Amino acid sequence: MSDVTIITAAWVAPIAAPIIREGAVVIDGNRIVAVGAARDLRSTYPDARHHDVGDALLLPGLVNAHAHLELSGCAAGDSPASFIEWIASLQGKLGPAPDFAAAAKAGAGQSLSFGVTAAGDISQHCHITRPALRDGPLRVVSYGEAIGIGVSRRKVDERLARAIDRSTASDRLTIGLSPHAPYSLERDDYFRVARTACELNLPLATHLNELPYEREFLERRSGPFRELLERLGLWQDEIETFAGSPMQLAKAAGLVHSPTALFAHVNYCDDDELAALASGQASVVYCPRTHAYFGHPPHRWRDMLAAGINVAVGTDSCASSPDLNLVDDLRLLHRIAPDVPAQTLWEMATIRGARAIAQQSLVGSIEVAKAADLTIFLVQSDDPLTEILESSALPAEVWIAGRRISHATMERS
Repeated sequence: MSDVTIITAAWVAPIAAPIIREGAVVIDGNRIVAVGAARDLRSTYPDARHHDVGDALLLPGLVNAHAHLELSGCAAGDSPASFIEWIASLQGKLGPAPDFAAAAKAGAGQSLSFGVTAAGDISQHCHITRPALRDGPLRVVSYGEAIGIGVSRRKVDERLARAIDRSTASDRLTIGLSPHAPYSLERDDYFRVARTACELNLPLATHLNELPYEREFLERRSGPFRELLERLGLWQDEIETFAGSPMQLAKAAGLVHSPTALFAHVNYCDDDELAALASGQASVVYCPRTHAYFGHPPHRWRDMLAAGINVAVGTDSCASSPDLNLVDDLRLLHRIAPDVPAQTLWEMATIRGARAIAQQSLVGSIEVAKAADLTIFLVQSDDPLTEILESSALPAEVWIAGRRISHATMERS
């Protein structure tokens, strides 16, 4: 029997090309072999299995470019008094004996149910989460965290070794590396981890310009982060300083000009820093609902897009967001900026997200030779991209590698 399937729908949004009315996608095995008008493709592939989803919109599988799947067992709750208080309360959210493998699998299942087929996952416990995710349907770039400052600096080597271990890599799991943040790694270790990612050709993710008092901590080792380290018993007087901002540190580490570097958040960005980003190739991932949860001032994502910076969206974790519904993050952006075209917002959750996690050759758009990863929403209007943003609709179907993902599979993930 032929392994060719043709999926037809009222609308197909390739993202990298104009939306198609009465369109179709042809899948052979796990890859897309044709995209176009349904009538033409039915004629070209008369023996293909036919799957008609009717009044629906076919989108590429969504890409959540910044998540912490191992925190999926947490509940965000009310907004905290400060980020520092949130960090201090995180262990309580995790509970006395957190099961990071189960949480990561639950997060993967939740992601699939919301139409996400690929995720950039930050994991401090990657030796636990990677085996749990490697054979699941969700495509994951697992950024193993290297983290440690002050008293905990002694753990950096062990965490780095775990992060770069490729033994769990698979068709669905790509190994990446994360120097967690300039406020959680000492200067030389941050440079060393960044250099390691470059030497091993690993995609890299780092939290950058997330908070307004990072520069104070880098330059003078004072402020709320010092108070937090003292509170946690991690402070040491000999912690290295850096004369500059977190962005300048990332630039000195060679990350701003790296096409495989991802900067999570960038909640605080002045004109000089925006210009530095625009001069390079690194991506920015904005997490709208987490941004609102912490009460940060308005994000400069529109200025970044206008400057040619690749900006994607992410959910962050269930410890700072209600869930992993990436479309709800787009819906928040649509309410914040109704003048921004719906197409642009969907790009931030598809092709731009794919580029951010260095998977743009495989996913992020409906194109010939790319993976047959699709998300399908039922629609009624002649503006389906906007309709979904102005509703609470969930996907009707999700496909990965040419196979429809069942609800049972989502629940088991």
